[in-house]
Amino acid sequence: MPIATSELEKTAIAAAQIAPRLTLAHVSHRYGRMLAVDDVSFSVAAGEFVCLLGPSGCGKSTLLRIITGLVRQTSGQILIDGQEVAGTDVFVAPEKRGVGLMFQDYALFPHLDVLHNVAFGLSALGRAARHDAAMAALQAVDMAKYAQSYPHALSGGEQQRVALARAMAPRPKIMLMDEPFSGLDRRLRDDVRAQTVAILAQSGAATVMVTHDPEEAMLLADRIALMRKGRLVQTGAPDALYFNPVDAEAAEFFCHFNRVHGVVKGGRIETPLGDIGAKGLSEGAGAEVLIRPEHLRVGPVNGAGVTGQASATVLRASPHGQDRLLELSLANGMRMQARAPLVSSPPAGAQIGVSIDAESALVFPCRCGREGNPDAHQ
Repeated sequence: MPIATSELEKTAIAAAQIAPRLTLAHVSHRYGRMLAVDDVSFSVAAGEFVCLLGPSGCGKSTLLRIITGLVRQTSGQILIDGQEVAGTDVFVAPEKRGVGLMFQDYALFPHLDVLHNVAFGLSALGRAARHDAAMAALQAVDMAKYAQSYPHALSGGEQQRVALARAMAPRPKIMLMDEPFSGLDRRLRDDVRAQTVAILAQSGAATVMVTHDPEEAMLLADRIALMRKGRLVQTGAPDALYFNPVDAEAAEFFCHFNRVHGVVKGGRIETPLGDIGAKGLSEGAGAEVLIRPEHLRVGPVNGAGVTGQASATVLRASPHGQDRLLELSLANGMRMQARAPLVSSPPAGAQIGVSIDAESALVFPCRCGREGNPDAHQ
């Protein structure tokens, strides 16, 4: 006769089923006096792809090593499927955490062929099962035909796929990747990244990838965790961080901006290209207006502007993808950049009118300590 499950047990089972695959709670780590990771908390669900993004030295790689168990955090907790694997009194060894690892240099064994490289982490299986699991992983990345080849005979992209197969062969709950695509040329990188993301999505693994490349994070991530000086600055979907950055420094990490400083007067900020709404800044406060090049409108002098118009000289016009990047000098000496369609962009030396899309401008408190500084910076 089956044993009835109590309501309390049902609640516990339900909680375990919906627990995030990976959870970091108030994780900090010191190297001597240096605080490398400072009170970081976030979680990753099954099948979710999260990019740890930030400049070199911000603590993202240390955080990745803490998740793997290669480094034991100074304080805080790591949980996998709701179970603590690292804390004050708990520390589960790396090989028992169900975590897959991919490194920047792939870390393939040169003396082993591709099949044995992939099978290396499957020692708990019998010989036949180990062979079958390794071959299945190679088939998933379209590398089964290279099973008898050695790493030195493979291209960079092929080595990367073998490294992915090796990491995925044990069917890890969590996949951790440290700058895995940085060694590939651009065209190959795009193809390999797309294939890798598709394979990880099918596996259902929670993925955390370290990168310093904002374009890569925007392209791949379901969510981005932006780090600065050991702290988590902002987390969210790529669109949230791009269009609603938490501060000016976060905004500038994702793209180039034209910067204009001013002072809030009557709820507006005066700029050479017209007034901008203060967007919550108090009267008299120093303000910094960030304007993306694509939000500068160029046209004939005295043409219709969105918020006003200034005259400018085109110093340089360079092809940039489907657009042309214009280096501009305004009449007051301010330098700015704008984008214009290749087929209709003005040439170097042209006199043009410039206006801005005021709704797209980002406004933050001034960082310069010099209210009303009129200089713009590239």
